[in-house]
Amino acid sequence: LKVERGRRVFPQSDRAADIVQALRRWVVDCGVTVRHSRVLEVLAADGAVTGVRLADGVLDADSVILATGGLSYPKTGSTGDGYDMAHACGHTIVPPRASLVPLVADGCAAMQGLSLKNVVLTVTDEHKRVLFDEMGELLFTHFGLSGPLVLAASAHMREWPGRYTAHINMKPALTPEQLDARLLRDMAAHPNKNAYNLLTLLLHASCIPVVLERTGLASDRSASVITKVQRQAVAACVQDFCFTVTGLRPVDEAVITAGGVAVKEIDPKTMQSKLLSGLYVVGELLDVDGYTGGYNLQIAWSTGYAAGCHA
Repeated sequence: LKVERGRRVFPQSDRAADIVQALRRWVVDCGVTVRHSRVLEVLAADGAVTGVRLADGVLDADSVILATGGLSYPKTGSTGDGYDMAHACGHTIVPPRASLVPLVADGCAAMQGLSLKNVVLTVTDEHKRVLFDEMGELLFTHFGLSGPLVLAASAHMREWPGRYTAHINMKPALTPEQLDARLLRDMAAHPNKNAYNLLTLLLHASCIPVVLERTGLASDRSASVITKVQRQAVAACVQDFCFTVTGLRPVDEAVITAGGVAVKEIDPKTMQSKLLSGLYVVGELLDVDGYTGGYNLQIAWSTGYAAGCHA
């Protein structure tokens, strides 16, 4: 494994297929019989599991582990079937929703494809409360914002419809006073540059038209005649580049699904249902979710291991 920026843990090969192949090797080495068939329901009698009904028959079993995942990545088979099966067994389902998902935001299309590193993203709600504040990488898209920082921030935006604002500090290493001094030095060194060309010394070209429009500074205005008020407006915009978040992208674009089987109904030591003996619930099917970077895989490994040992 390797640890990347933002404490994200990945295989050194950067190939998800390597993880799948490793798991398959373990399955084969342990002598597990793999049977491919759609599971229709969990069967039970007298408060205990008796097996599962499959599309091609019934499989008797005194233990069943539900490990069907959430709603994310439906092409992998993660279509939410497990919620229905757990609910049919009496479990409470916390409404599933997207988490670690890109954000829909106004005013980003002009910067589509721009990736910013070492910026600080702060998310506030309608009451100006800070819900998220971290440094990392983000990406502008045609619909809004994406990238590791944005995915992590989305996990804190739980109430929809909601009113959230994304604040991007594009120069977090500088205090407002240092940024102002930097602009003054650039203006003194290049008095004949226009505002657009002057800002290329500070910002990526894709951002500059948006900053100029927001501050009301004409792109052809000479650096020598930019006023103190205009300079301070630019500095403020650079360190508080704001976007109104209007929603989340669809759950099938999310890294994971939040919500699921209520954890109060599951024994955390064994992952066995407290409602139905012999039924175990693990992974993303549970109402448990974490940040991107291996944390949700760890939830899957740990809960799956516990259930496997006790089942």
